[in-house]
Amino acid sequence: MSRRGENIYKRKDGRWEGRYQTGHHENGKPKYRSVYGKSYQTVREQLLKLKAVPEQYQQSGKVTVRELFEEWLSAAKLRVKPSTYANYQMKTNKHILPEFGSMRYELLTAKMLHSFIQKKISSGLSPKYVSDIVVVFKSMSKYAAKVHHFRNPLTEVILPKSEKPEMKLLSEPEQKRLSAYLMKHLNPTSLCILLSLYTGLRVGEVCGLQWADIDFQKQMLTVRKTVQRIWTGNGTKLTVGTPKSRTSCRSIPVPEFLMKLLRNYRQDDNSYLLSGTEHVTEPRTLQHRFKAVLKKANLPSVNYHSLRHMFATNCIRIGFDVKTLSELLGHSSVETTLNRYVHSSMEQKIACMNRVQLAA
Repeated sequence: MSRRGENIYKRKDGRWEGRYQTGHHENGKPKYRSVYGKSYQTVREQLLKLKAVPEQYQQSGKVTVRELFEEWLSAAKLRVKPSTYANYQMKTNKHILPEFGSMRYELLTAKMLHSFIQKKISSGLSPKYVSDIVVVFKSMSKYAAKVHHFRNPLTEVILPKSEKPEMKLLSEPEQKRLSAYLMKHLNPTSLCILLSLYTGLRVGEVCGLQWADIDFQKQMLTVRKTVQRIWTGNGTKLTVGTPKSRTSCRSIPVPEFLMKLLRNYRQDDNSYLLSGTEHVTEPRTLQHRFKAVLKKANLPSVNYHSLRHMFATNCIRIGFDVKTLSELLGHSSVETTLNRYVHSSMEQKIACMNRVQLAA
């Protein structure tokens, strides 16, 4: 049975009719439309869906891509980290809106998006970066489909294939040379590089490490913060925030030889290890210093993040179980640890193959 205020009635022809408001006439009187069904329940469900859609969005043809992105970004800001929101905002404003911002959302097609992908790749952007841009667009379209019941024009869009480059690592002898050089030239920078090499800390986590985060009695350090430069819409700014994910907040036992070095350099609890003051150092600065160290030590140039990969690979080589390693790295799954951070050297492959014996 219909209820008071629902605007659902049974017609003389046996069908059910439900009326809903779509706006107002110029004289201020409300505009109505009707939906029809064979049962009260069918009509009621249709009305509930229509009433959940804001008046100005009941037809996607009235909405531009820019308007939907503004709404989606406002919603995303409430549920994601500031750094993630900044990434969404940057890719939206720099790449998506200049191309599609003024377009009516209903006119978007998969063909347009594929042309956009090709254009971005032709401009010199990597397939991986272009994929990240399209993923942002897809997230907004899923939101529009879920919240406003719009057609999702990106469902059939195919992401560009990207080849993941192999992470370049130092060999075991080269790692020993690096460690020896750092121990011989000890300073806050050397100490932080050693921490990444022997605990797997990310560059932002090292820059955010304060002396208060080290428990000298338990010989443990706790990752509570990360430092990164994020886009604000009017340039960038250096921020100190929570780590990458919930599992990235973690406690890591520190090897005894590193604890001795840390005790020798111990300062005020509020000071950062790298800067020696209460002011943070930008990750890019530590990356540049690491490049300089490699050059002085006559070692090949590798990315700072490779220290984390070397730590993971060395741990597996000496017998760490994957679950323990995954937790030390702050990963949410062991698959991430194995697929991204564990590398096999040719020496290790040869040693493994030499253990293979054919049955007689």
